[in-house]
Amino acid sequence: MKDKKKKNKSKDVPDVESQSVESTHTVARVTEIIASSPKSFEDAVTAGVTRACKTLQNVTGAWIQDQKVDIEDGQITAYRVTLKVTFVLND
Repeated sequence: MKDKKKKNKSKDVPDVESQSVESTHTVARVTEIIASSPKSFEDAVTAGVTRACKTLQNVTGAWIQDQKVDIEDGQITAYRVTLKVTFVLND
């Protein structure tokens, strides 16, 4: 089966095996942050990102993994978000 594989030898793609290329590697980590706010989901996200940036260096992004609300007596008392925060590790 290995004989049936075609190798792409396009002239537009350099042959990296024959070149000495110096590359830079970046390693990032993702951590989970849970934040809440009595106002809104947006405010909870802002609070979580602000707090993460105080503790972590090189924060590059975040995404919302989950949202939920706390309810008491039929009223929303807190907006909660679970954030995944990405930061680049120092060398």
